Amino acid sequence: MYKYLFGPVPSRRLGMSLGVDLIPRKVCSLDCVYCEVGKTTKLTLDRKEYIKFDKVTDELTNYFNNNPDPDYITFSGSGEPTLNIRIGEILQFIKRNKPDIPVAILTNGTLLYYKDVRDTLKDADVVLPSLDAATEEVFQKINRPENTLTINKYIEGLIAFRNEFKGKYWLEIFILPDYNDTDNELIELKKAILKINPDIVQLNTLDRPGTVADLRSATREELQRIIDFWKLDNVEIIAAAPERKNILSYRHDIETAIVETISRRPCTLDDLTKILGIHINEINKYLDVLESENKIETVRQERGVFYQAKNK
Repeated sequence: MYKYLFGPVPSRRLGMSLGVDLIPRKVCSLDCVYCEVGKTTKLTLDRKEYIKFDKVTDELTNYFNNNPDPDYITFSGSGEPTLNIRIGEILQFIKRNKPDIPVAILTNGTLLYYKDVRDTLKDADVVLPSLDAATEEVFQKINRPENTLTINKYIEGLIAFRNEFKGKYWLEIFILPDYNDTDNELIELKKAILKINPDIVQLNTLDRPGTVADLRSATREELQRIIDFWKLDNVEIIAAAPERKNILSYRHDIETAIVETISRRPCTLDDLTKILGIHINEINKYLDVLESENKIETVRQERGVFYQAKNK
């Protein structure tokens, strides 16, 4: 059982992806209202060796020696991976030992304003930053950033990295109705997209409850309206949890274990992680599918969001 690796998990964008988690839960530069991992417990821009380099590379070595190669190795997890000051060294370790496996970085992109952060990511194959707002008001409302972080600084970092990075650059925009889907915000987002110039813009939306109650997902029609409104050629919709089940890496034994566990009693995400010994990000992928298939439902209680089997 690995502590800092998870999966491979069925990813809609990266196929069979081995996750590398470099940050304790939930250390992040943002406290997004929609985050399915949970509320940020340490809101910070401080870069440290949150998880020791040797601990991560020891697990990677063990994995490489005992498992087939995944489609991707992905830096992601339960916090913002670029907060780990040794992320670049771990990236280089992977490139030396497994040069044929592409490496992806799932990041909120907030630290790309710093040149040293941009330099550490330059040898990644794919970088997938996010941007959910283009005005300060909406940025504060939806992303609730660390207090020195501004939307202008954020966007400047995304532009600077695009100008330096030679790999694939996919920008994710998470759409929340009544938060960032007004015409004015969409106009400002389009301006930012044109400046950032990503290879692809990927529209996503909520699969399951976030940290704030009463959020709702954007419908397929609402996401398509945004594409039509922008009139850009490189925008696609990736919000389609059921498609994950068609990926070869989808494991029915994990799905079964989750269903059997919550059939006995409702569980929070933390409960499932502890009971099953599976990383929170991996469980999240399967919960998305199970909820889309109407097999489970959520109930918000004082201790958090609980998952329970749905009565049919």
